[in-house]
Amino acid sequence: MKIARPGPVGQRQWTPLTATNAGLAFGLELAMLAALCYWGFRTGSTPVVRLLLGIGAPALAATVWGLFLAAGGPKFRQPLGVEIALKVLVLETAALALHASGRSTLAVVFAVLAAVSVAVEYTAN
Repeated sequence: MKIARPGPVGQRQWTPLTATNAGLAFGLELAMLAALCYWGFRTGSTPVVRLLLGIGAPALAATVWGLFLAAGGPKFRQPLGVEIALKVLVLETAALALHASGRSTLAVVFAVLAAVSVAVEYTAN
C-alpha cells in the first residue's frame, strides 16, 4: 500500500471509490463544523461563553482546514505525514466533542468514518 498526497481536485484520477470518498470527506467536514458548534453551545457555563465556543470552535477548525488541509490547495503545504496527522487530529476533535456532548454512539461512528475516509484518501489512487 502506497501512501501519497492526492493531487489537485481537477487533476485527480477519479474512480467510484475516490469519488464516493470525496463525497464522504466533504460530509465529514461539514459534520465536523456542526459537531463543534453543537459542543460549544452545550458546553459553556454562561450564554456568552456558549456563544464564543459555539462560534469559535468551528471557526478555528475551519481556519486550520483552509490554511493547511483544503482540497483545492492549502495556503501552507505541510509534509505528507504532518498533513495526514493534522487531518486526523482536526476530524477526531469533532468526535471528541460529540462524546463530550453525550453523543457517544455518534462520536464512534464519526471517528470510524473519519479514519476510513482519511485512509482511503491517501492510499487509493
